[in-house]
Amino acid sequence: MYDVIIIGAGTAGLSASIYTSRAGKSTLLLEGYLPGGQIVSSKEIENYPGIKHISGADFASALYEQALSLGATIKYENATSIEGFPDKKVVRTDQATYECKSIIIATGATKRALGLEREQELTGLGVSYCAVCDGAFFKGKEVAVVGGGNTAVEDAIFLSAYCKKVYLIHRKDSFRAETRLVETLEARENVSFILESVVTKLHGEGRLEGIDIKSKSGEETFLPLDGLFVAVGQIPANDFCANMVALDPEGYIIAGENCKTNAEGIFVAGDCRTKTIRQLTTASSDGTIAGLAACEYIDSLTH
Repeated sequence: MYDVIIIGAGTAGLSASIYTSRAGKSTLLLEGYLPGGQIVSSKEIENYPGIKHISGADFASALYEQALSLGATIKYENATSIEGFPDKKVVRTDQATYECKSIIIATGATKRALGLEREQELTGLGVSYCAVCDGAFFKGKEVAVVGGGNTAVEDAIFLSAYCKKVYLIHRKDSFRAETRLVETLEARENVSFILESVVTKLHGEGRLEGIDIKSKSGEETFLPLDGLFVAVGQIPANDFCANMVALDPEGYIIAGENCKTNAEGIFVAGDCRTKTIRQLTTASSDGTIAGLAACEYIDSLTH
């Protein structure tokens, strides 16, 4: 019987484990792949307070080692379901079954890719899924954003302050984004819209050099670029817990800034919950809040 089981060992989950372990709670981290989450693939981090410059892999490694040094246990297993009983909670994985007093879900969300050949190869080498994280590295360069929602338009607005030229590529002729955001973007002189078009191919040896674009009419053109920012949505991995916690229509766990779900003793942290900002700092913040909330809940069981 563990005090806390944390599902997911990304920034949010590892941060939560630091607080639960320091509070003397026995903590099990379950991770289906590698610790660190999405940040591992980031070549450079310059927006985490107190750290001037670090690679995503080094940041994740340091956080992982810190969690282990404080007493957390990690097992590399995929959680398949969770259950709640009056006296305990149960987490089933693809390998075993574990019992605990409290659960923190920190499974994150995967950036939706375009599905193009060489996309993974060029990620971090001109292809990015986070304008706020990587935009400053493209100062004075020409970039494109793919997408039509708020995130894509906000990314294009953000990049227009740094980049020489920004193209916004969208497969439709209208946007899902809020009208005020689109109007703000339209007012930027260094922004051009490429509508009713899709990206079909990535070019570059060792680094992105340009893309092929195909219009609705079938016309194909080559666009030279230094960077391509993909903002076509995220995919949360919360199906395994849908029987226990409420999800929104997009599959995110419904919870506010207190990180409490609708299920007693079950908390959520990081990109897998409903929120407007998904950054490294907010994942760490969620982990802190959820970790302390889980400790408070566990302590309440003995009073």
